[in-house]
Amino acid sequence: MDEDPDGYRILKLRAEILDLCSAIRQLQRAGLDHAAAQLLISRKRAQLDQLVRTQGASQVSS
Repeated sequence: MDEDPDGYRILKLRAEILDLCSAIRQLQRAGLDHAAAQLLISRKRAQLDQLVRTQGASQVSS
């Protein structure tokens, strides 16, 4: 069975981003600071964008 490690990483990052979005909403509702969570989600989104671009480029060259 051929596994796709990049595909797995993409799914994992998307799940982490969804979890962070949920945590941010909870912090906002509680009136707490959510700057650290916002920064983390920005970093995760950048990682995801880079991974998707890299995977797309490798599929085009194949």
